[in-house]
Amino acid sequence: MQKNLVEISHMSFSHENGKPVFDDVDIVIPSGKITAIMGPSGTGKTTLLRLIGGQLIPSQGKIVVAGQTIHQLSSRALYKLRKRMGMLFQASGLFTQLNVFENVAFALREHTNLSESMIHTLVMLKLQMVGLRGAAYMEPTALSGGMARRVALARAIALDPDLIMYDEPFTGQDPISMGILVRLIRTLNEALGLTSVIVSHDVQEALSIADHVYVISNKKIIGSGTPKEILDNSSRQLQQFIQGLPDGPVPFDYPANSMEQDFL
Repeated sequence: MQKNLVEISHMSFSHENGKPVFDDVDIVIPSGKITAIMGPSGTGKTTLLRLIGGQLIPSQGKIVVAGQTIHQLSSRALYKLRKRMGMLFQASGLFTQLNVFENVAFALREHTNLSESMIHTLVMLKLQMVGLRGAAYMEPTALSGGMARRVALARAIALDPDLIMYDEPFTGQDPISMGILVRLIRTLNEALGLTSVIVSHDVQEALSIADHVYVISNKKIIGSGTPKEILDNSSRQLQQFIQGLPDGPVPFDYPANSMEQDFL
């Protein structure tokens, strides 16, 4: 196994409108570990996942996934590499016209030539892993938010990916569902030998399961290390985010004209 499944070096990225999102960022995602990408809303955390998945191309620098420079791959090669990635979307992203079983089976039908009996076995095994084998034939509209997130997780691991990316997995979850997800992410990572990237602004939950943490703000990495190193870091900007402080280097007000310009 490669020491680092993802290596991002000197990466910068700007949107088409010219607004910069990242400026000379270096990030390493070690194989077999859980890496949390944290930071305030609007700092580009989800954009980072899209860059790793090859949906976006960096303005400068390099993104290497499983030894391949992802933004230099052909469409065919990128399609093949993406089979080794799983994604848990922020809003679960279940197909509402398909029941739970068919949602999880979708990738198996799309990317393999397995028999129906084998697909049935694999789907039931994945649902068992997330505690929802008994919900296999329920419709997505009948699921609670926590159950829908777990079905989406079962779908994300259907092809036994090397890398799974979680986009704000804890958002909108009640305390019980959140606790279940935290435990599932850690258990699945260890049981399946996954490499996991969690994008989140939920400090307590992300720090509780991450092996390594990056904190992004203002286009830069403002902190990285183990959860303990992040908590012990003396940076005022980092501690403002970690502790949820209203006052600090990050202002409450979005940049605007002076009061005189707008009101007088």
